[in-house]
Amino acid sequence: MKLIWTNRFTRDYKALTPNLRKQTDKQLRHLSRDISYPSLRVKRVQKRQGIFEGSITKQYRFLFQITTDAYILLRVVKHSILEKA
Repeated sequence: MKLIWTNRFTRDYKALTPNLRKQTDKQLRHLSRDISYPSLRVKRVQKRQGIFEGSITKQYRFLFQITTDAYILLRVVKHSILEKA
């Protein structure tokens, strides 16, 4: 499946450390091949309709939407921010 990076996702990504960028790249490769890949732990974001989250590390998640032919990457955020939202 194709990945579409939004401007906001790109800004978040560029602000990550090099190690976190590498981990994000790895998880995005998994997402493009298999959304049910175990380490992604994809689930719906409860307070946001049509938004999903995937795991990068214990502390970082990425948010995305699903269309018929692509995943639209919205944000890279700390997991604690999602819990407060």
